[in-house]
Order: sequence, then structure tokens, then C-alpha cells
Amino acid sequence: MLQTLKNAWKLPDLRKRILFTVFIVFIFRLGNFIPVPNINTDALQDLANSQTLVGFYDLISGGAFSSFSIFAMGVTPYINASIIMQLMNVIIPKLEQLSKEGQEGRAKIQNYTKYLAVAIGAVQAYGTYVLIYNAGAVRNDSLLNTVLIVMTLLASSIFLIWLGDRITEKGIGNGVSVLIFINIVSRIPVMATQVGVLYSGGTVDIVMMTLFVLAMVALFVGTVAFSLGERRIPVQYSGRVSGTKQIKGQSSHIPVSVSSACVIAIIFAMSVMQFPATLAEFFRNSTVLNWLTTSDWSVFKVNSVGYAVMYVVLVIFFAVFYTQITMKPEDMAENMAKSGGYVAGIRPGVATAKYLERILTKVAVIGGTFAALIAVFPIVLEGYTPFKGLAFGGTVIFIMAGVALDTMRQLESQLVMRHYKGFLK
Repeated sequence: MLQTLKNAWKLPDLRKRILFTVFIVFIFRLGNFIPVPNINTDALQDLANSQTLVGFYDLISGGAFSSFSIFAMGVTPYINASIIMQLMNVIIPKLEQLSKEGQEGRAKIQNYTKYLAVAIGAVQAYGTYVLIYNAGAVRNDSLLNTVLIVMTLLASSIFLIWLGDRITEKGIGNGVSVLIFINIVSRIPVMATQVGVLYSGGTVDIVMMTLFVLAMVALFVGTVAFSLGERRIPVQYSGRVSGTKQIKGQSSHIPVSVSSACVIAIIFAMSVMQFPATLAEFFRNSTVLNWLTTSDWSVFKVNSVGYAVMYVVLVIFFAVFYTQITMKPEDMAENMAKSGGYVAGIRPGVATAKYLERILTKVAVIGGTFAALIAVFPIVLEGYTPFKGLAFGGTVIFIMAGVALDTMRQLESQLVMRHYKGFLK
């Protein structure tokens, strides 16, 4: 990785892209320290550290919610809009047709995603205001101040989406993903400080500290290795005549990433499991919500055994569900047949589609199981070890590994384009 960065720095074009990305990240991080006026941030600390969706949003916003800066919402409206649009592509035929029209169709879907992100951002900004108001963090509840807070959050989130587009266009990596990655990395010193306080206070000894560090390293290494794993489906292409040319048959494969649905599966499962606790922050006097979040008989009680089991089941379920609706075995089999491809020993058409569906299901179950183990690890850490209150989660690990690997792939592809060495060398 360091060698790739060193080689990229030597090229003027890539050096400009890297410096531009660093400049945008500087502006982005600077905005995290500009506070929204008339907010008592001390009242938000418990809310930001809670085991709810608010705690997750605070993590991926780099602590902007707990300090309630202008970037408190981060790019979460765009994330939600992107997930919704991916699901809509399957449900709405017009969007599905657009996704098959190449770059122009994808550009239109991208524009629809941004419009949807603005609408979701407006609703989320008002919901955020209601949340902090119920927490007693609003010092001035006048109409003018309410509009000021809501418009500040919405405008800042739109500005972040624009910054992400600039990174994608003129920088390195996927812009929105890079911003999330930077926010997560910015929380690592805070986590290290928390662990240091536990050690200096005598809560943990040197043996426990060593085991914790080794477990974290093994977790990250395992996640990176798993993210690189793929199931290759062998495909044979028969020879054919194209005009005056005769194209020979060849062998190829369809790569299926084992971890393609892991992040989405964890996000969906976490949203379902933490939804009652998040609603309880809005409606604090609700008897039903209080029972769901505190009763020993409820699977929604955070860090309980039932919570962990249900979390694992949901992660695996959503991994299989998301893989099936996005990969579409029927379309894969149809496209394969149109290009003269087939799987050895499998009849084209329906039989190939069923074969691909079985493969995708097995891969999704394996990926979902690994993702579930990663997702449950923080729950075990919180409930059965002294390492409590750490801003840590399974989604965070997959996001960090995925963004880092994707950025390095882009750098390496840029290097190959500029330093291609053929047989002449």
C-alpha cells in the first residue's frame, strides 16, 4: 500500500488528485468544529453514546452529532436515498430499464438519488431537531431558531454531498465513502483514549489489554481478507462467427464477492434491532416502547442474549435477501445465453438460473454468517468484558476495509494506465 502511494505521488496528475482530496477533507473536517448556535451539547452526550441509531450516526459523522456541528447529519440522507434507490430499481420497471442504459441511465438514477436525498434530509433534519429538543439540548425553542437549525442541518448535508461529488470527479476514490471513512478514522484516537483510561484506572490489566489489541488486529485482518474473497463461477463461451471474423471459444468466470451484501445486511439488521430504542428517545413516556427496550423477555433489549441471536438471524436473512434482489440469477442466465456462454454440465435457461441462485444463496449465507459474527463481537465486548462504551461496530469495520481497498484499487488502476509495460518493456 505504501509503495502504491509512493508511486502515485511521483505522477503529477495523480499528485494533483491526492492533494485535491486532502484539501476537500480539510474543509470537511473544519466544518465538524463549527457549532450550530443555541445548542447545549452537554445534553447530547448520553444520547450520542447510546446503543441506538443515533449513536451509529454520531460515529459515521465523526462525532459531529455529539458536538452538534453544522455537519451533524453527515451524509446519512444520501446513504438512505442510495439504499432506497437500489431497492426501487428492482420494484419500478422504469428505473430498472434506466440502470441498463449505460452511463447515461446511471447518471439519471444518480440525479434521482440526490433529489431523494434532499427530501429525506429535510425530514431527517426536523426529526433531529425533535430528538435534541426532547433531550433538552435546545436553548431557544422559538420558530426562528427552529427554522435556523433545520435549514443549517439540511444545507450542510447537501454541501457534503456536493463535496463528495467533487472528490469522485477530481480526486481519488468514491467521494461519499471517503468522507465516511475519514469520519470513522477520526474517532480512533477517542477510542484509544477510552482504552487508555481503562488501563490507567486499573479496570483492565496488561494481559487483557494485549488480548484486546490482538483481537482487534485479527478482526481487521480477517475482515480485509474476507472482503477480498470471491466465488468464481466458471463459464464457457462457444465459438461464433461475427461478420468475416471467427471468434474462438474461450473460458472465463463470473466473480461473486463474498462480502458484497455484508454492509447493507448489518445496516438493515441494526436498523430493525435499534428502531424501538430510537423511537423511545422520541416518545419517552411510551409504556410499550419502554417494555420493548428494557424487559428481559424482549429481543430488543440491548446486549441481551435474545438481542444477539435475533441480530445474527437478521444479518444472515438480509444478506441473502439483498444478494437475490441485486444479483438477479434470471437476468444473469439470460445475458449469459445471449452472449453464447454456458456453465459446463448445466443446461442454459431455467436450469442455469437455478444453479446460479443456489450459488448466490450459499455465498450470501457464508458472507452473512461472517458479517453476523463481526456485528455481534461488539455486543460480546460490551456485555462480557470491561471494555465498555467504545464507539465500535461491525459496519464500521466493513466500511473501513471496503473504502480502503476500493481506493487502493483505483490508485493501482491509474498507475497501470500510465505505466503499462508490454512484452517489449
